[in-house]
Order: sequence, then C-alpha cells, then structure tokens
Amino acid sequence: MLNQRTVVIFGASGDLSSRLLLPGLGSLLAGPRATSVRIIGTGRSPLAPDEWTGRVQAAFGHDLSPAAAETLATTQYVAGDPTDPAHLRALLELAGPAPVLYFSLPPAVTTAIVQTLQGIDLPAGTELAFEKPFGTDAASAAELNKLVGTLVPEENVHRVDHFLGRTAVLNLIGLRFANRLFEPVWNAEHIESIEIVYDETLGLEGRAQYYDNAGALVDMIQSHLLLVLALLAMDAPATMDAVEVRSEMARALRSTQLYGSTPEASRRARYTAGGSVPSYADEAGVDPGRETETLAEVTVEVDTNRWAGVPITLRSGKALGVARKEIVVKFKPLRHLPSGLHGSRDGETLRIGLNPGELSLSVPALGVDGPYTMGQVFLDATLPSSPVLPYGEVLNGILRGDPLLSVRGDVAERCWEIVEPVLDAWRSGEVPLEEYEAGSDGPSHWASFAQNIDKVK
Repeated sequence: MLNQRTVVIFGASGDLSSRLLLPGLGSLLAGPRATSVRIIGTGRSPLAPDEWTGRVQAAFGHDLSPAAAETLATTQYVAGDPTDPAHLRALLELAGPAPVLYFSLPPAVTTAIVQTLQGIDLPAGTELAFEKPFGTDAASAAELNKLVGTLVPEENVHRVDHFLGRTAVLNLIGLRFANRLFEPVWNAEHIESIEIVYDETLGLEGRAQYYDNAGALVDMIQSHLLLVLALLAMDAPATMDAVEVRSEMARALRSTQLYGSTPEASRRARYTAGGSVPSYADEAGVDPGRETETLAEVTVEVDTNRWAGVPITLRSGKALGVARKEIVVKFKPLRHLPSGLHGSRDGETLRIGLNPGELSLSVPALGVDGPYTMGQVFLDATLPSSPVLPYGEVLNGILRGDPLLSVRGDVAERCWEIVEPVLDAWRSGEVPLEEYEAGSDGPSHWASFAQNIDKVK
C-alpha cells in the first residue's frame, strides 16, 4: 500500500510527464489497495487549472479508481521559475511533510535547481527523483551527486531508469537465481556471447531538442542497456533488499570495460531517407554538423572470473526495419558429439524479449532433417506481465521510500565512465559515422556480430 505522499513534478508541462510519468502513476493508482497521491505540477509555462487537470485526466484514463479520482480532484499546477528560491519555498510549503521532488528536466536545469535548494531547508523525509540522463558525463554526474548528497541521504535519492521497472527485466532475477536449469551454466565456461538489443522502427518523432544532443549511445546504451547488463552479469545477492541488489549490480559494472580495451569495439551510424521517413540530417531541429548517431553498437566484457572473455554487445537504433528488443544468450556447443551424428553443432540460444516479455530457447535435437541429423527446436513461453506500467513500478518504490529500482550514485557515474572512451573516439573521428537507409537492418557492409568480435580481439 502506498503511503499518502505529495509529488512535486518539475517540468510537469513537458512531454515526458504527459507521455510516461503520469500514465505510469495512473496505472499504479488503479490497483485495488492503492491510496491517492497528491500531485503538484510546476513549470515555466503557464497552464490554466482545467488544462492541467485535463492532462492528468487524459493520462489516467476515464475509468478512474477511487485513488486516481481523489488524486485528480486534489491536483494543482503552479507556474514559476524553478531556480527562484521564493518559488521553491512556496512549493515546499504547499507540498507539506515528506514530499517527493521529481525532476523531469534536462541535466543543466536540474543541477541549477539543486544548487538553489542548497539554501533552503527541506522537510524531513524528502525524497528526490531524477530523470535520466543523470549529468552529461562522469564529472558532471559526480558533481551532481555531491550536491544532492548535501540535501538528503543516498537512500532518499532515486535516479530513475524505467527499464528497471519493466516486468521482463525484473524477471531476469528469477531466471538467474531461482532456476536450476540456467544458474549452474551462467558463466564463461558455458556461454559464448551475449547481445542486448533495443532496435526501434520509429524515427526521431519530433524529439530533436533532446535526441540530437544525446544520440543512441547516451539515450539507450549508457543508461538502460548497461543496467540490463548489470542484472545479467551480477552475482547472487544475499537478499532482495536494495543494498544487496544494488551492490551486486555496482560490482558487475565496476568490472565492465570495452572488449579488447579499444574503441574499435564500437560502431555508429545515422539513417538516411527511406520510405516515409526523411533523412535524420534533414529532420527539424537537427544540426547535421553534430554527427549524432541514430544507431550505436558497443561490445564490452565483464572482467571477472565468471565472465572474462565473453563478448557482450549492446546495440540500439532508430528507423530500423525490425523492432528487435531482446537479450540473446548464445551457449557454447558441446566439445564432442558421438560419431555418426550430422548437421548443426550450434549450442543452445536463449532469447528474452524486452518488450513484450517473451522467452524462447532453441535446443539441439535429433530427427529434424533425418533420424541422425542434428537441428534446432524451439521452446517458447510468455513471461508474466503486470498491469502496472514500468514508470508505475519505479514510482511505487519512490513513494514507499524503497530505492531498489533506482540507480545508485556510483553506478550513475560508472555508466558514464564505461562509454566515455567511445564518445571521445567518436568525437575525434577514430570511428567513422556510417549511414543506413531508414527501414533497413542497418549499414549493409557492417560485419556480422562474430566477425566484429574477431576484429577487436
């Protein structure tokens, strides 16, 4: 059950609030045991009371639960400069005890507000929630961590990554640690390679203001996919509390480095016109001179006894022909087969869908193309789903004061440290910016996954 809390949303008039944050809260409030949450929206843009209420109503839907109806009835919007101390004091007074301050803003604006809060006494029990990206590089993330640490303790800080609220991602914990089939072979002795892929068919979709300053590497790999990697690669926590789980994730990421310790373990590309999608360089708000990539691929290695030598490729792109969102774990083939067996000697391949949550395991079997011929058969399942949206799952933790699904401060910094050698190499032109037609599978001349690994060994 949720505690009665007030959430102050900075940047409430923005797209992210309407598109993800408020619908996520609505899905959480739809539960039978949820209690209402008071929402105070704030931003520089003025909004009439009925306009703000209409946005909340649209995000919650028309079939409201009692908790959602109460939240809608008590919500309000207060326009103002978020860096003005008088405005912040007025918001805190309006919010009452133990508020949640949710920063749905770019890093520079968030940092400016946090600096202003240094001169304001926060109510006891205040929780701070920050949207990604947390900082713009490792140094700025570290500086922001220091500022935030002067306001509230680390357990009251929630660096939001909604990927951690996805049911399919949460199911990784059960798949890893409560499964006799996989846990004994979840290591370099048995696994040949891993891919974590989040390819989208959508193009820029009017997000140039943010995306052209971020690109695929920062938007998806630096945050979301590295956290998925941490869940895949971490050792078993002693318990499922926030301290244990987040410590194991941090340990895995501290051991993560570029495969071969070289930026050649990365590739980047940008889409050109294809079908009804214009060239990225011609999209409104894009500066072609930035050479922002819309497809990024980075191969890393977790340098531990469990994982050393296993290439783990993280890939994400836009305007691709197939929406491929999955984890692919490729197991090594057996070293020996009885004489007389023919056909494929490929090992098992486990595919875990990230959206939707589907599970597929291909295993070698006889009789596919003849009585003594090896082939692959597929075992498929659909993972359990949740009526609560990923943002709702993360918000549930924030409202309960449980940081389990939040990113710890050192992890936020470490994710930047892992990708910074790649970003530096790209800025200096060491890794060329390739091109691919929108609606295709990417650059046609890119080497296959296995060939690219051989290149950087």
